Parts: sequence; structure tokens; C-alpha cells
Amino acid sequence: MTKALLGLSFACSLISRTPARFAGVLLAASLTMPQLAAADDYQLGPQDKLNIRVAEWQTVDGTFRDWSAINGEYSVGPGGTLSVPFVGNLQAAGKTTADVASAIGLALQRKLALPDKPEASVEMAQFRPFYISGEVQTPGQFPFVPDLTVLKAISIAGGIRRNADYGPQLGKDLVTAKGSFDIYDDQRIRLLVKRARIDADLAGKTTFEVPKEIEGDPKLATIVADETAILVSDQKSLKLKLDALDDLKGVLQSEIESLQKKITNQQKQVDLAEKQAESIGPLAQKGLVANARLLSSQQSVTDLQGKILDYETAILTAKQSISKADQDAIDAKNSLNSTLTANRQQAEADLNEATLKAGMQKGLIAQASDPATAASMTGDQEPTLLYSLVRVADGKTSEIEAKEDTPVLPGDVIKVKLAPTASQ
Repeated sequence: MTKALLGLSFACSLISRTPARFAGVLLAASLTMPQLAAADDYQLGPQDKLNIRVAEWQTVDGTFRDWSAINGEYSVGPGGTLSVPFVGNLQAAGKTTADVASAIGLALQRKLALPDKPEASVEMAQFRPFYISGEVQTPGQFPFVPDLTVLKAISIAGGIRRNADYGPQLGKDLVTAKGSFDIYDDQRIRLLVKRARIDADLAGKTTFEVPKEIEGDPKLATIVADETAILVSDQKSLKLKLDALDDLKGVLQSEIESLQKKITNQQKQVDLAEKQAESIGPLAQKGLVANARLLSSQQSVTDLQGKILDYETAILTAKQSISKADQDAIDAKNSLNSTLTANRQQAEADLNEATLKAGMQKGLIAQASDPATAASMTGDQEPTLLYSLVRVADGKTSEIEAKEDTPVLPGDVIKVKLAPTASQ
């Protein structure tokens, strides 16, 4: 589905629940969106990147609410899930963008008990890459482009590897592959530890367990120490903010209690002043005391009542400050969780990429170390090549034969091999 069609679908869904005066605006805006070629039934997979935008029509106010906390670019993780704020982990692998958009809207409505279902627009931002290995100049990972075929993929990888310098090149490939494997494997280990630290941080823990798959690695102690320092720093920073807000609330509560005591004492003085004014009133009417004394007594009552009003205003201000401190504490926790969620999503994407690259380099090491491969390239004749595609579909991996014009899909691994010679 093109990006424009996705935008149009999103706009039409909103139009069905939108007043007529907004319908024309939405439809016109959707038709101006940039286009990205994709199939209607394209099934998502790990490393696909999506643009997600959520809006809600609020029937009470007659306005649109743009969910800026959710809007943005997301990557499908190695487990085939998306991590979306307020929604959590959402299965995306094997589903279309329309399926994911519908699931996000329903999840938000259910979890937040919204009267209207928010409308989600999910668009392809970037397809997952394809991979090519074997007899090409630059094997590795490359960005997917629409209408990709095996021949186009070989061209992107620099063409077929020439046999004139195959012997020296084989040695270079082995050294390069070993070095690259070490780099990607180190990245993989660091990302596994980072992911474990983020999970502990989200759970409010001060320690985390090292993933069992990397126990015993000699570099582990240093990596764990670095990530633990980050974890302690995050928790300490949040605790300091919350403690400071608690201290502020304590001071304000003490101030409220003090003001309430002042109001009580002030009210006693008001009662005494009113009694005095009441006793002077009859005497003033009989001329036994001067009217000025009566007026002075009444003025005292008014002044005392004014101070009580000032104290009550100060109490209201203090209570408002306590409420703001409570909200600041909630915001501090949400801000940290939002940052950690985004970091975990990125760590998942980076981990998936590093794992795939390490696996590919491991395969190249095995290929470069195979004597039969070098022996097959000793002649000057143009080599005969065999192509195959390794593809994951419905959770199953299969290898299929391919030709130069065979279409390539995102996530495919293209193998370019030498055909066996007559002597083999």
C-alpha cells in the first residue's frame, strides 16, 4: 500500500466520525502525502521501520487531539513486536500496516477507557534490509529498494567477484571477516547487557541479571560495571527528584497546619472583639461612651476578619503547590519511563542488526576457510554461478533456487555460489 493510500485510509476513517466542515480538509491533506511504494499485503518483519501517527476525535469538545507522545518512528524488534507507549508490546511480524493501525487504536481505547477509538495511521518508513553473501565484491547488508531482483542486488553489492585476484582476496576476506565478526559480536554482547539494564530500570530495580547466553565472556565484567553505573545513576536521579518534592510537600503541609492554628487564634480574637462591640453599642446609644470608641471596636473586628481571609488564601495556595508537587513527581517517573522505553526499542533494533551481521561474518569466515572454494577459482574461465534465496515465511526458514530476474523481498538473504566443476 502506498504511503498516500495509507494516509487516505486514515483520513477516510476520521471523516466517518468527523463533522462535515473538517472532512474536506482531511481528504485534501491526505492526498498531498509523499508516496512510498509497498504491496497492499506486505507482511512486516524485524527491522522494518514504521511511521505511526495517532489522532482522536473528541465528540464532547468537537476537536481533534493529536497524540504527540506516541507519534514517531518505530522499529519492529527481533521478536517481531513493536513497543508503543500506552500500548506496550504489540505483535507486528506477519501483519500488515493496516492490521497494526487497527490494533493500536483498539488497545488505546481499551487500556485508557476512551469513549472514542483513536485513529492510528501506520506507514512504512523503511523496509528491513536484504543480505547478500558469496561470490560478490562486497557481501553484506544493504537497504531494500522496490522492484529488487537478484541481478540488481548483485549490482548493488559491486558485481561478481573476479577470479584474477581470488587467491589474495580470499586471504583478505578471511582477515576482514574475522575482524568484523569480533566487532559485531562485541556489539551484540554490549546490547544484551544494555537491554537487561533497561528492563531492570523500567522495573525500578537497582541490579540486573546478566543474560545466560553470554555468561563467562571475559569482557563481561567491565560492560556490566558500566551499565550498572548508568542504572544506579538513573535511579538515584529519580529518587533525588522525588525526595525533593516530598520535602517540599512536607514544608507546605507544615505551613498549612501553622496557618490553621493562626486562623483558630484569630477567630477567638474576632469573637472577643465582636462581644466588646456588642457591649459598647447600647452605651453609645445612651451617650455614655463616645461613638468613636464603637467605631474603633467595629474596625478591629473587620481587620481581624481580613487577616483570617488572608490566612485562608495562603492555605489554598499551599494546597495548590502540593498538588503541583504530586504532578511533578508523576511527570518525573513518566519522563524516565518514556526515555527508557525509547532506548529499549533502539537497543532491540541495534541488537538484531548486530546479531545478523555477526552471523553473516561467521558464514564468510567458514567460506573463506574452505579450500574447495579457492580450488574452484584457479582457472581463467568465467565462473558459473548458482543463486538461492533464504527467506523466512510464517516463522519458517526455507532456501529456494533463484535466477537473475527472481524478485527479492525485504529480509531475504541472497546466496551467490560457484557451480561445482567437472573435477568435483
